[in-house]
Formats: sequence, C-alpha cells, structure tokens
Amino acid sequence: MEAIEVTDPRDPRLGDYVGLRDVTLRKSLEAEHGLFMAEGDKVIRRALRAGFAPRSLLLTERRRDALGDVVDGVDAPVYIVSEEVAQGLVGFHLHRGALGSFHRRPLPAVGDVLRGARSVVVLEDIVDHTNVGAIFRSAAGLGVDAVLLSPRCADPLYRRSVKVSMGSVFTLPYARMDDWRQGLGELRDRGLRVLALTPGEDSAPIDRELAAEPGRPTALLLGTEGDGLSSRWLDQADARVRIPMAGRDVDSFNVTAAAAIACYELVRCSAPTEPSLPSAP
Repeated sequence: MEAIEVTDPRDPRLGDYVGLRDVTLRKSLEAEHGLFMAEGDKVIRRALRAGFAPRSLLLTERRRDALGDVVDGVDAPVYIVSEEVAQGLVGFHLHRGALGSFHRRPLPAVGDVLRGARSVVVLEDIVDHTNVGAIFRSAAGLGVDAVLLSPRCADPLYRRSVKVSMGSVFTLPYARMDDWRQGLGELRDRGLRVLALTPGEDSAPIDRELAAEPGRPTALLLGTEGDGLSSRWLDQADARVRIPMAGRDVDSFNVTAAAAIACYELVRCSAPTEPSLPSAP
C-alpha cells in the first residue's frame, strides 16, 4: 500500500484519530464506527497477528519505516504526517509515532468464552481503563483462560486499555455479561467454583481455599477500585478469599497488584491434577 502524506490535521481522512484523550468523544466516535485504536508498532503488529482488520494506519515521518515489513500486506490507507500535524490531530505528543485504527469484532457470548475454561477472572464495575488493561496483561501472562466483564466495566479495547495490556486484550478471550444480577449463575451452572477476592476479616487465605479443591475450575471475582465487590456478588460467591498481608499498616493491594497475585494462585491451583500412579508391587 502506497503511503499517503497528509499535511492538515483537519483532513477528514484522519477522522478516526481525532482527540484521543477526549473520553466522551472517543466513546461516541468508536461506537458509531465500530473501531478501536492501537498505539505503537508492537501493539499494531499484535492486532494484525490476532486477525483484526485495519481501517487505516497513521505514522509520523520519523516512524514511517517502523511498520515497513507489514505495510505492504495491509489492505488499508497508510497516512504519513509530521509531528506537528499528529499533535494537533490526537491532542498530545505522539511519542510512539504510530497509530492504527481497527475494526471491532462482535464479542462472543459468555457461554462460548466459558466453554472449557478452568480459570476465569470476573471484573465487576472496574471503570479505570488503565486498571483493566493491567489486569488483562497479568491474566494473559499467567495463563488465565478467560475474562468476564460486568455490564458497567470499562472497555478493554479503549486505547489506554489496549496500550497498558500490550495487546493482551487481542488474544485473551473475554465477554461482557448482559445481566449483572443473574450473571454469576452461568458460572455455577458450568461447574465453576466462584471465589470473591476481598480483604474482609471473614475471608480465607486464597492459597488455602484453592488448595482445598485442587484442579477444580474456578472463577475469581474482582471488584471496583474504591468499594470492592458489591454485597450481592459477595453473597453469591462460594467463598471469600484474601491475599495474606504482612502488616505494617497495609491491609490490601490495589486491584491490579491483587489481580496479579491472585491470578498466579488461581492458575496454579486450577490446573488439572495428575492422577497418582499405582504403587509398584
């Protein structure tokens, strides 16, 4: 695909890239056109490898060769702009120098994502895009099988989430619940144990609770940044678990650190157990 040089940030061909820090504008624009943004050549490459179809690519002049090995195979316009045009367009200094606009795909149904999953992370109303991206990165890196989102949870394909996840949102299966009140029922219907992560005094150490039923498929509930899990979801869980703390006036971690630790324990203990070999005669 031949590169197209553009000198005016108001050029309508660059409409996908307008005001990337304006959350309200971006939510409206991306919903209307069914698109998401990938920032940086590494994340763009991962979106392409995951099979997402590009609408266009935007490269600054200093980064025009950053994707040279893949540009020829991209069936979409590749726009080249100066640093000044890029900043006027997106609203900040584009230090990575590369953006990609991609078509979204329909999300799978919750049941499809849960099929065969042994370790699942469920996010209730986590609204910070950075936190969502970081949780996806930890979950993917540690081998979690799937993620479920409550209806009000932040969008994993929002630019900031994509960037922080380093593209993990492209490969880790996830789905969004339609029904917050009854959504956990499908987990139990499919045989998953449901654990709620909370620092409350009535919770058990997560490693001890998971070790009680090693190898059992398990879903771990994580709550919103400030208040944690709702009382409804806490009450629906099979057990409440916590990460043991050493003290020193720290009673909990932030949700991203807690997710990383909990996902490690979740994957370790939900893996199928090896059958014991018969003793030698």
